[in-house]
Amino acid sequence: MLPIGSGNDDVEPKQGPSRMVSQLLQLLNPATKLPSAVSAVGHCDHPLDPLTAEEVNATSDACKAYAAKLGIQGLRFNAIALEEPTKADLLQYEASKMQIEAPQRLSTAIIQLPTGDSVVEAMVDLQVEPPAVISWDQTDGIQPMVTLDDCLEAEDICKGDKGFQQLLRDRYDITDLASVACDPWYYGGRYRDTKDASEMGMTEPGRYIQCFVYVRASPDDNFYAHPLDVVVVVELQTKRVLQWWHHKANPIIPTLNSNFHTKLVDQERGWRTGLKPLNVVQPEGPSFSVDGNMVFWQKWSMHVSFNYREGLVLHTVGYEDGGRVRPIMHRGSMVEIIVPYGDPRHPFQHKCAFDVMDYGLGATANSLELGCDCLGHIKYFDGMVNNAKGEPMIIKKAVCMHEEDYGTLWKHTEYRTGHSEVRRSRRLVLSFISTIANYEYGFYWYFYQDGSIQYEVKLTGCLSTSVMSEGEGMDPTHGTLIAPHLNAQLHQHYFCVRLDMAVDDPDGGAALTVTEVNCEPEPLGPENPHAIGFCAKETELTHELAAIRNVNAESSRIWKIKNESVRNRLTGAPVAYKLMPAATPPMYAHPSSSHGRRGIFAAKHLWVTPHSEEERWPAGMFPLQGPGEYSRGIVEWTQQDRNLVEADCVIWHSFGVTHIPRIEDWPVMPAEHVGFFLKPFGFFDANPSLDIPVGRNMSSREHGVPIAACPSCGSKTHTSKNPHPMMHIKSTDHGGRQLTHQDCTVCGTNHSGNPHSRL
Repeated sequence: MLPIGSGNDDVEPKQGPSRMVSQLLQLLNPATKLPSAVSAVGHCDHPLDPLTAEEVNATSDACKAYAAKLGIQGLRFNAIALEEPTKADLLQYEASKMQIEAPQRLSTAIIQLPTGDSVVEAMVDLQVEPPAVISWDQTDGIQPMVTLDDCLEAEDICKGDKGFQQLLRDRYDITDLASVACDPWYYGGRYRDTKDASEMGMTEPGRYIQCFVYVRASPDDNFYAHPLDVVVVVELQTKRVLQWWHHKANPIIPTLNSNFHTKLVDQERGWRTGLKPLNVVQPEGPSFSVDGNMVFWQKWSMHVSFNYREGLVLHTVGYEDGGRVRPIMHRGSMVEIIVPYGDPRHPFQHKCAFDVMDYGLGATANSLELGCDCLGHIKYFDGMVNNAKGEPMIIKKAVCMHEEDYGTLWKHTEYRTGHSEVRRSRRLVLSFISTIANYEYGFYWYFYQDGSIQYEVKLTGCLSTSVMSEGEGMDPTHGTLIAPHLNAQLHQHYFCVRLDMAVDDPDGGAALTVTEVNCEPEPLGPENPHAIGFCAKETELTHELAAIRNVNAESSRIWKIKNESVRNRLTGAPVAYKLMPAATPPMYAHPSSSHGRRGIFAAKHLWVTPHSEEERWPAGMFPLQGPGEYSRGIVEWTQQDRNLVEADCVIWHSFGVTHIPRIEDWPVMPAEHVGFFLKPFGFFDANPSLDIPVGRNMSSREHGVPIAACPSCGSKTHTSKNPHPMMHIKSTDHGGRQLTHQDCTVCGTNHSGNPHSRL
């Protein structure tokens, strides 16, 4: 591709981005826009509760007032969020059983100043009257995340540029701008003083976005089926198209439609038949309870919060055992994602997203739908974000919580007697879904009755497509041909979670240490005469550099987070949780590349650091760092090689997948699953799920076997109004035995008896 000309300053005026965002969100959910002015700051029950609408307004009002005194007008609010209390303050408050005064309620605002590369991080005290700015830190030469305002405005700038309009007419015979889609990505360069910046024309301060361009065949058409060969660079602050690139020769634009929109599937493919309803029914309600943002379920307890950057955050996760809640995790969240694409040809060398840093998982979260995104008895938590004016915007139903049956938890049959004991597994699910341009990510925390925790990411959405590169023919070298002349490029997804573990430490994990366990075959010899011996070797990770580790499936590698000050009463060993990683590929971008330098957190799968309030983002705070700040992030922290023994360790676990696209991923991808487990290791005295009562699901039925009729009324009809004519309710007799009473849902007659004697 070549740089072909530059944009035209004559841009047609459009409606303001904040107004567009409000209209877009109102289409998704009529209740998303909140009042822009509220007289008083709302009340919060817990220091970790997300900001209220009143607090968002109070934050922006305080910042505007402070800026006005400095002679600054036209603030653009990139993000507003709760400034969480320090770990020490929060632990002290929780240790008092919330009897002492709560930590100071603060908020932070990321603010773009009207010109240049200047960003302000402001902190506001929400407890004074009126709320006031207590710190105002301005940094030059950086850029904050790309917001929904920015994305809509970037597309608007592209379509409004006269030169780009002429290019569409002359090169592609496109005159209907409504058919054109411009996918905005952060421009790709991460540092101001590199050749990446000059290649993109980014030699002056500004807010640069690269747009990949597509065309729709109809209003609901999947435009990723029709990429153009042009990539456009826009600068948002001056609202200009700077330049674009396209092939020297006119390419073949893919024309084959491939759709997943309901209306178009109905027209183009039709629907399969034979799929009958599968309902999740909890006639007595869920097993969880909720108090504000506190959740309680099957001995688990945790606090749920939400912010623009991480989305769902879990705090103070504990498990009740022996009459007390034993801390397990102080705080856990997704803190970074890198998606490096593997096509080295211009301009795709800059195609790489850092989805947390660039866009924010909370800012891009979906409003979930009952019966579609989540099944069963659902509790939703809303998400609070803001628009560019600093006004509160609520994402209704941003976080979903529900229970799931998860098959067999444990089972054993005594073959001598035929006696069998089995318990089904129930898990609590907390999840949210973010849409970032073409991709959807579903983020899921699972809590199990045996004390295990699972974290899973489900990757779905659409492939980011391109035309075939010049001279490439029909066999792409850095992608997969998924339709005639349509290429889906090779890429990877790496995720990094930050786990501030506690593991039975009321001080939030201050006494913890981390070890690595590897299985090794024993050498043949007197101690292993039959050559079958192997052992698990445990090594303590005492300093940061020694704790930079990779997954190793060959040695069944795990990592243990141990509390040396608490011992298992049966074995005397330190109580622990183990991190069980999944197989994860290496990152293929070279360490010297811009992807490799900024995304170095993904080059290793485990990092361990002592807790620090300032160390939050492994790839840095902002998409564009200042000159020379190449090592800002986890590499800079760990180069200190600090002590990790009883040092309040924080675990940074990176995991991911390599996506070699296939035709079956098109036009929308079946979900890919990746994640890890945290499991108790000597934390309990036995299997903690032994106390799950015996149960039989009486709504289950055997295929082909007649349904039992009610002896009183004879009803055995199963309809949508009467799915269970014989409802089974458990009770206990005087001797503690489980009995089952059968109530007919038609006539209401009670029939007690042995449930095993009936179908």
